Amino acid sequence: MLPVDAHVHIVGNGATGSGCWLRPHGWYRWLGRYMCRHIGLSPNAFTLPDFDERYVEHLLHLVRSSSLHRIVILACDHAHNPEGTRFDAGIFYVPNDYVLGLARQHPEFLPAVSIHPARPDALDELDRCVAGGAVLMKCLPNCQNINCNDPRYRPFWERMAAHRLPLLAHTGGEHTLPEIEPRFADPRTLTLPLECGVTCIAAHCAGRALFDPEYFHIFAEMTHRYPNLYGDLSGFNIPVRARLYRRARQPPLVERLIHGSDFPVPTMPIWPWLWRQLSWRTYRQLARIANPLERDYQTKRALGFPTATFTRITALIPVSSPGQTKAEPFRQ
Repeated sequence: MLPVDAHVHIVGNGATGSGCWLRPHGWYRWLGRYMCRHIGLSPNAFTLPDFDERYVEHLLHLVRSSSLHRIVILACDHAHNPEGTRFDAGIFYVPNDYVLGLARQHPEFLPAVSIHPARPDALDELDRCVAGGAVLMKCLPNCQNINCNDPRYRPFWERMAAHRLPLLAHTGGEHTLPEIEPRFADPRTLTLPLECGVTCIAAHCAGRALFDPEYFHIFAEMTHRYPNLYGDLSGFNIPVRARLYRRARQPPLVERLIHGSDFPVPTMPIWPWLWRQLSWRTYRQLARIANPLERDYQTKRALGFPTATFTRITALIPVSSPGQTKAEPFRQ
């Protein structure tokens, strides 16, 4: 099996008809400029009429020039209230049809759709997306206003379990998107889907992002009770969350972890170095890797995560694995 990045964001401004929209303001507009520059695009790229095409072409280039075999690309649904009424509270939107279409065009992409379970058409949309090739369902409970334990959502989780479609859910702090309900960052909000039999992946392993509550220990404890609970290492190369690497590498927890980058969120190996988990020499080698997808992947390899961490997602979703790796593994 070959390495897969299970957490890559698609964004677009919709100027050419993708259906996406992007509306950063204040801090988020500055952050968007910084992210564009970090991944190798011009700082104002997200304002250009051809941004959607530029982003996809650049992402394809990064995957093809990396050690990764494929990446899971994420849609992003609207926020809804529990009664199913949609409201625009976020700063970006990516429709399911867009990621499904990109995956049909490019074998490097695996589509993760996003469906708020309160939507009146949630079950129909779930069936449609599974038939269209979806391999994951992505949600951000704290940003999309999803209390996953709401009993009204039980039929949705049961249908997901019947489809054997995993749920990738944001857990832990969030500072790159506005939050609606911070309390839904707690991984215990995944209890109902877990009990319904859904394979759940707690994005970021519920680690805090800055000054928000720490839920990593709760996630780790939950893995003992729920064999269908996993966590991904996306967004770990940031100042606060990088400190968790040492605990994440410990068995048996390491056997439940999945590689994800959280692209285009910046990935900087300086943070695990500052937490004394990388040597200076190794840090300098990693810092010279220009490709952010490759840099994130090689940083986690250098930290000692086993090969299974980078291939485990293929046991949870339908991913073919022909061919050979495209780049030499990192060696200290």
